Amino acid sequence: MRSAWALLIFVAMAIVAGCGGHSGTPGPLPSPYTSPFTSPPTSPPSQAPFAPQNYIKHVVFIIQENRSFDNLFYGYPGANTATSGQTSTGATVQLHSAPLNACYDPDHNEIDFLTEYNGGAMNGFDQILSAGCTPPTDAAYAYVPAAESAPYFALAKQFVLADNNFASQIDASWTAHQFLIAAQSDLTVDAPDHLPWGCDSPADTTVPTLNSDRTQGPGISPCLNYTTFGDELDAKDVSWRYYAPAIGSNLGDIWSAYDAINHIRYGSDWGNNVISPPSRVLTDIAAGNLAGMTWIVPDYDESDHSGSGSGLGGPAWVSSIVDAIGTSQFWNSTAVFVVWDDWGGWYDHVAPAQISVQSLGMRVPLIAISPYAKANYVSHVSYETAGLLKFAETVFGVSALTQADARAVDFSDMFDFGQSPRSYSSIRKHLSTRRYVPHPPSGVAPDNE
Repeated sequence: MRSAWALLIFVAMAIVAGCGGHSGTPGPLPSPYTSPFTSPPTSPPSQAPFAPQNYIKHVVFIIQENRSFDNLFYGYPGANTATSGQTSTGATVQLHSAPLNACYDPDHNEIDFLTEYNGGAMNGFDQILSAGCTPPTDAAYAYVPAAESAPYFALAKQFVLADNNFASQIDASWTAHQFLIAAQSDLTVDAPDHLPWGCDSPADTTVPTLNSDRTQGPGISPCLNYTTFGDELDAKDVSWRYYAPAIGSNLGDIWSAYDAINHIRYGSDWGNNVISPPSRVLTDIAAGNLAGMTWIVPDYDESDHSGSGSGLGGPAWVSSIVDAIGTSQFWNSTAVFVVWDDWGGWYDHVAPAQISVQSLGMRVPLIAISPYAKANYVSHVSYETAGLLKFAETVFGVSALTQADARAVDFSDMFDFGQSPRSYSSIRKHLSTRRYVPHPPSGVAPDNE
């Protein structure tokens, strides 16, 4: 079995090295090397049962785009960050500053993960390409300037930053957003070959599937049909909304994970619970209308995606939503999680555990915000993004959807439900909240991979 796994990994890395558009030779695999899959992380011992359902009635996921932990939280006090990285040639390079709206975008599909991860060596970031303008040398080895990430640092300082949170998928946004509504993607990988993604795609659209050896199998329609968290909430009569941007002239052209779920897209939930534009969440909160469960996908200009907007839109957008909740009637019963869906190809020095064919992906930031969240705390517990669903499932009393949310470590280390509810202090922003209401949509999808 040991030799079989070694052969499997050798073949996988050979595929990575040989694919078009990627150059260089992968570094050596760790030795000795047995299996690519290890046991999933386990929860730390708890002094008392973790019962967020006794305090939390509203859960909010604010989903941003394409940032690794080292890239966005470079130098955060008390967090595990790096100032340099290794390349496939064995060289050490210093991380350089690159703005949020950098004109280049490192590739970040499955093959790019395998190349950068390189069997756990985390030294292949110099081998991937970038879209957009001509990138600088060692383009992926970059961090966001402190002046631009300041609102995120301020939120983390007031609440909890998790510095050991990994994407539940090894690839990019299509799969990431499916995991955030269903803890699976039906083994689809990368992204559909046409926009919009989902049941509104052109008839000839396909999305690749992932084989057990991490090679890609036949493409299938991106109009899928499995149970989602929205279905479980419907069964419990819990309200939910999914705010997402339209990329065309009608709701059918929306960039939404739920557009890929056949029975949602063509059922009553689509008209009632899937909402565009995302800025509607601000007016809904102001009107005293926050659902039990809320997902918020940004417009491209506020997404933190490379090249988007002024580079200031994402931090201002996120802090505007948190401000709206923090100063509302809902504050004392709400938990907000800010998460970045994938690493965007940017350098990160922490090797993710490989616990299944799709998991785990690169480390991504996670901020927990609540009157019951610990103050100015960095959680070093090993989490994955399916844990967000696990938390919400606990709050609303529903079962796990798949192995991913079932195995996920709970968030007990980030909360203290024995403390009195803490008040919220507004975050200083680069841009005013008034920018977003009304806010004409960009007409650009938050991501295309």
